[in-house]
Amino acid sequence: MYDDTVVLCAASAYSKKFYLNEDFSSLPDAVKQELKIMCTLFTEDVGGTFTVQFDGDGALLLRTESDEGDLLYDDIGSVLKVKQLRRDKAELFEQLEAYYKAFGM
Repeated sequence: MYDDTVVLCAASAYSKKFYLNEDFSSLPDAVKQELKIMCTLFTEDVGGTFTVQFDGDGALLLRTESDEGDLLYDDIGSVLKVKQLRRDKAELFEQLEAYYKAFGM
């Protein structure tokens, strides 16, 4: 879908699962735990799937999607939640972008 992106992590309200790309296993445990909490809480709040990715330039992307016909997915809430995460987790996201660029992932 997004050819030049690299998935860092994702969570799904449908499968109730969290995924962390094994290429990022060297991240500190505290960062991995924070990502897991952030992603799973996002999907618990608005539903659907939530993916944290890096684009081709190393910028962090927050993507949310829902299955077609999912009436429980909160479209408006997802946009607001992404904005809140961008504000509240700005320092973490900047550090992740620096990590990604430094290690040439």
